[in-house]
Amino acid sequence: MTFRLPYALATLALFAIEVVIALFVHDRFVRPHVGDVLAVVLVYLGLRALTRLPRVGAVVVAFAIACAVEAGQAVDLVDRLGLAGNAVARVVFGMGFDPWDFLAYLAGAGIASVCDSPRSARHQLPKPGASLAPPGPSRVTRAAP
Repeated sequence: MTFRLPYALATLALFAIEVVIALFVHDRFVRPHVGDVLAVVLVYLGLRALTRLPRVGAVVVAFAIACAVEAGQAVDLVDRLGLAGNAVARVVFGMGFDPWDFLAYLAGAGIASVCDSPRSARHQLPKPGASLAPPGPSRVTRAAP
């Protein structure tokens, strides 16, 4: 197991957003659709924070977990496990199957992949001790004495 602080902080921030959506947003778009998109990104960030999974592997696992949860909803898994009275289980596993949720999960996987791609890494801060100078020959010349 590993621990990557930037991913852990992003996971906590996104978890806080998901909690706010769950507690205070009661509409027909943000809570059901945006919440599902963000749930996949949340799982992705958590995987990247706590495992050595590469970007693509973490995206695939996060998408698979979301699909498995949705499949569990299709067969009323929460009820079958006797957890229907457990509020946490109902929030985590959901209570209603919707085939359109798979598109939201796919969108979340795409967002996680694009936002954490090597291309987006070029906009990150350099590692400690790295030179801030661009690669290649220096363009700084000295004045003649």
